Amino acid sequence: MDIKRAAAESGALRRPYSATVRKRKAAIKKRKMSLIKYIGPAFVVSVAYMDPGNFATNISGGSRFGYELIWVVMWSNVMAIFLQIMSAKLGIASGRSLPELCSLAFSRPANIIFWIIAELGAMATNLAEFIGAALGLCLLFRIPMLFAGLLSAALSFAICSLEKYGQRLVEAVITAFVAVISAAYFIEIFLAGPDWAQAGIHALLPSLPDKEALLIAAGMLGATVMPHVIYLHSQLVQHRRADSSEADKARHLKMEKIDIMVAMNTAFLINAAMIIVSSAVFSKNGLAVDSVEQAHKSLEPLLGRLSAGAFGVALLASGLSSSAVGTMAGQSVMKGFINVSIPDGVMRLVTMLPAVSVIILGLDPMRALLLSQVSLSFILPVPVIQMLYIAGKPEYMGSFTNKPWVRIVGIAVASLIIALNVFLLLSVFGAIGG
Repeated sequence: MDIKRAAAESGALRRPYSATVRKRKAAIKKRKMSLIKYIGPAFVVSVAYMDPGNFATNISGGSRFGYELIWVVMWSNVMAIFLQIMSAKLGIASGRSLPELCSLAFSRPANIIFWIIAELGAMATNLAEFIGAALGLCLLFRIPMLFAGLLSAALSFAICSLEKYGQRLVEAVITAFVAVISAAYFIEIFLAGPDWAQAGIHALLPSLPDKEALLIAAGMLGATVMPHVIYLHSQLVQHRRADSSEADKARHLKMEKIDIMVAMNTAFLINAAMIIVSSAVFSKNGLAVDSVEQAHKSLEPLLGRLSAGAFGVALLASGLSSSAVGTMAGQSVMKGFINVSIPDGVMRLVTMLPAVSVIILGLDPMRALLLSQVSLSFILPVPVIQMLYIAGKPEYMGSFTNKPWVRIVGIAVASLIIALNVFLLLSVFGAIGG
């Protein structure tokens, strides 16, 4: 009898405990599913932070200056996270994209100027992405550059056409491309055997050895903090807005911050890996790499065919995915600033022209990639200033209006970008250091 009573009491004690555990597990599962629901927009955005322009600037910087410019990528990523969070917050709070808000906050003539600047930025972006995809095909399959360019265009159109089946499908495809790039550079790092102590030191200690390093640093900034995805992110988050209540907006923003932190830090690790591999392989062997083709060709004798293949796959995945994202950004910019809808195919052809010209004229693709990133660093202050201005307006942001400390940090970021570009301009024209 005592045994039965003891068993019954034991079961009575276990039941509440089991119920508590089940509730806790159910709550954790619910939070995970909730997070998965919001994951996606930042991964689309992050592709722009590991596009072929990054390959150009990071390979050039790593081969010429070793590990010394890793700090540029790290602090550029910190600025990128800050700016992408603000862009997402602006879209979540207002229910409009940044270009749409600019059309409300500024005059029609100002918006036409903003649109022209943004489209020039899209052309510079597509120059890097289109050439990168074509180079990837050329290096992997030995296809002539002109035919590789045409095939890249066709593949980019195919990826963009998936948008008609829903944004989530596009997000899934682009996230898969990010996974391919990550896997490729994991292989590269494993094969390169870098000096991790030097990499860590130069991630923390800023240095600019000479004027050329300043040019490449500005290119890294232009390649890492991208103007077109500041516009795009505020549009992408609209697909996750459940309702307009303050509580839902706050929860949405919290989830999107997690999305941004995961995606952007993945992009940082890939960018850092590019510099580290270039330092460990090219700089260590005294090779100043001047082209993506040279980088691919040099990897095979130094690290083997697997390394060269991984590099080509990463470049192709980067070019195709970022090309699609550039097209999506172009749509957002065109519709938002001047409320004009142009067929996707026509817009793609227009933004593709500079890249096609580079291929037809036989110009150095690596130099074109690097200069395109430098031009983006000059365009970057425009969306940053627009965003800071609008995010400080309660009539658009409500309770999500930027606090004073956020405004101060934003002004500091914009000032740093502008200052770096001024020094770059002076350096290019020979006004610094004779």
